[in-house]
Amino acid sequence: MAITAADTNPEAKSAERDVPNLAIVRRLEAVGFRAWPAASIQYDGSWQIRLTAGHPSKRLNSVNPLDPSDHGDIEARIERAARRFDAYDRPLVFRQSPLAPPQLESYLDAHGWRRFEETIVMTGVIDALDIDGGMDHLPVRDIGRYVDAAITVHGRNQSIKPGLTEVLSSIRPPNGLFIIEDETTGPLATALCVHDNDLAGLFELATRSDVRRSGHGREVVRAALRWARHRGADTAWLQVESSNEAAVALYERLGFSEVYRYAYRQKPGS
Repeated sequence: MAITAADTNPEAKSAERDVPNLAIVRRLEAVGFRAWPAASIQYDGSWQIRLTAGHPSKRLNSVNPLDPSDHGDIEARIERAARRFDAYDRPLVFRQSPLAPPQLESYLDAHGWRRFEETIVMTGVIDALDIDGGMDHLPVRDIGRYVDAAITVHGRNQSIKPGLTEVLSSIRPPNGLFIIEDETTGPLATALCVHDNDLAGLFELATRSDVRRSGHGREVVRAALRWARHRGADTAWLQVESSNEAAVALYERLGFSEVYRYAYRQKPGS
């Protein structure tokens, strides 16, 4: 994944944000699906329908259109997807990346589907990122220990433990589970790093709410990416909600830059 003029030219960066490189988008979408695998994957044309009974994540329970030219029979296909989501007792959600057909976006707009949780996908050349310094942390091997720490750090309900364990156990590319801990107060920050060929994806990054802005997020990112670099990865990537200004600022300081954005769409009243 080569650096473009947008990495050094602000005007080029702005233009590239408006018209993202679809080849790069397709690759990052594909590695993202492998890194966070759904239990059930079906296709309606190029619309990937992802469903997971054991975990409520929208990335695991959404329709993901993957071809801007695939826009036939939109209404009928939405109805078919709705039936599949009903069978899983999940609300129908579309995840709209730059690969979604503009005609589908217009249809959802016309029918009042709300747009929420806009997410920025960012990348950075690992050798150019600010990841040196600080303590080294090896990935933990005990999934159960990591799941407990992640639930604590994210402030989630314990009921999600079986589903999260199943998702993590299903990841096929090599991956590292990272925990920053305090001997007295327990887990402070967690991250999942998935090494997929030359790419290192960061997922589930979080810092415990009472210790945020103390450097633990930076520490866990650095540790995970040093591990990935040692394994041969040369480009890092991550996803962060655009509303999380503190996290976006952290990643920009580390050297990440925006590639594209996606958002979720849901029908009125859902």
